[in-house]
Amino acid sequence: MQASGATLSSSADSKAAVSDALLAWYDTHARRLPWRKLPGEERQHPYRVWLSEVMLQQTTVAAVGPYYARFLAHWPRVEDLAAAEDADVMAAWAGLGYYARARNLLACAREVARLGAFPSTEQGLRQLPGLGDYTAAAVAAIAFDQRAVVVDANVERVVARLFAIDTPLPAARPAIRAATDRITPDRRAGDFAQGMMDLGATICTVKAPRCLLCPLRPHCIGYGQGEPERLPVKAAKKAKPVRKGRAFWIERDGCVLLVRREGKGMLGGMRALPDDGWSARMDGLGAPMDTAWRSGGVVRHGFTHFDLELQLMLCGSPEIGSLPRELELGEWWPLSNIEAAGLPTVFAKAARLALAERQGREG
Repeated sequence: MQASGATLSSSADSKAAVSDALLAWYDTHARRLPWRKLPGEERQHPYRVWLSEVMLQQTTVAAVGPYYARFLAHWPRVEDLAAAEDADVMAAWAGLGYYARARNLLACAREVARLGAFPSTEQGLRQLPGLGDYTAAAVAAIAFDQRAVVVDANVERVVARLFAIDTPLPAARPAIRAATDRITPDRRAGDFAQGMMDLGATICTVKAPRCLLCPLRPHCIGYGQGEPERLPVKAAKKAKPVRKGRAFWIERDGCVLLVRREGKGMLGGMRALPDDGWSARMDGLGAPMDTAWRSGGVVRHGFTHFDLELQLMLCGSPEIGSLPRELELGEWWPLSNIEAAGLPTVFAKAARLALAERQGREG
């Protein structure tokens, strides 16, 4: 049964009513975030908008905060980031996941430094390395106040409910984008985009949305139908395959052997423990050398397209010259400073397991 007033026509007055209500709410309730300028303040610098948007992809606001502050402390300008060593940036990114973003971050920073500034239009921003439709639109709207249609997961949810779009995702996304376009105002597009994000994060939440506090409730068809929480409809998740692999903890003189992964592909360019070649497509194949290994336990870690069971294998004090050539080219990293190596999360878990086993033996 549709509640009274829960309609959304296509008239200009109706669309303006939605954006006006949202902006009035945002003026009072905008979240204070490290990368944000509040309504009425000067626009945020595009470098900071872009950096935050790249970090926030597939990651929570709470997780991003410390990384954002650390990056700005090391590289306060895009030119500073462009001049940084790849290894330093990858190490600073460690733990945020989706490491292709860090590689794209460097490529984009170097292109912006070459150009002399960020392009100020959505079309120009799309030409930069690693900037998809969403990031280009977000930077154009927030940093340059250009009218752009910004749709992240929060906006997607708000709009699906507002217009009662019940086609399952991802097939619903073109309709959601078109509906977002209908209500995006010509002025204050950046504030509108951030207001929609805040509304989705704090009011129009995945579960138990607080509809009575929502400024868009009078216009929301999903609310009028009495079941906004069912939207957006998500397709059934496919079971992820489980891959099995091994990581090798090789100690010598208070150090552990680390290798640099290839620049492209999974965890590309990161320091890591040697492993047996596991990947999203296949299990690992074998040990890097013939020696006496002992088990250090199992690490379980979820990636986007598969889950991994990583068996930790331990070896202490290998003989000089016993390592294969590819391992001889690795780094002997002090155990006392392993946190500074910037290991990806799955290998950081393995390192903690190895150190706990070592402490148990010595204690």
